[in-house]
Amino acid sequence: MSLALFLLTLLFPPRPILPTAAALPSTVAHLSPRMVALAAPSPIVPKRVPRHLPIYTVTATIYEPDPRQTDAEPFITADNSFITPKHSSKNRWMALSRDLLKPWGGKFSFGDSVRVTGISPKLDGVYVIHDTMNRRHRHCMDILAAKWEHLDEMWKNVKIVKVPKAEPVWQAG
Repeated sequence: MSLALFLLTLLFPPRPILPTAAALPSTVAHLSPRMVALAAPSPIVPKRVPRHLPIYTVTATIYEPDPRQTDAEPFITADNSFITPKHSSKNRWMALSRDLLKPWGGKFSFGDSVRVTGISPKLDGVYVIHDTMNRRHRHCMDILAAKWEHLDEMWKNVKIVKVPKAEPVWQAG
């Protein structure tokens, strides 16, 4: 035994541990439990789709990316999308009159999907808004087509409805 350990044993003799002495002091033993909030993610609730989406009646026409029908840059749309030179009406792009677009007080935005009915079985379907029409037009839409398709027509009483965007469904992977 070393001298330091001997002196420590003399100064602080070991005491026997009694079973009652092993209990914690009362201030520590009587702590009451408290409520802790868990930060769990809330379940995803799908947005409720209105029963009747607003239906707009418009006049539909066909336009081609031609400087006589558009502006000086016919292959650039109002939302800065690029029209490929080999495009056709199968691209399903459209232009709306300004009174129907949000920047001018309407309900539609660039990039919205719109269901079109009342033109023809070939051209009815869902289109994406990428362009706007000249300010003189009201309640009108233009379908983007190629010159080689020869679709020189105008349709009245065409119905358009905004297609609600599907909410992403999140699942554990």
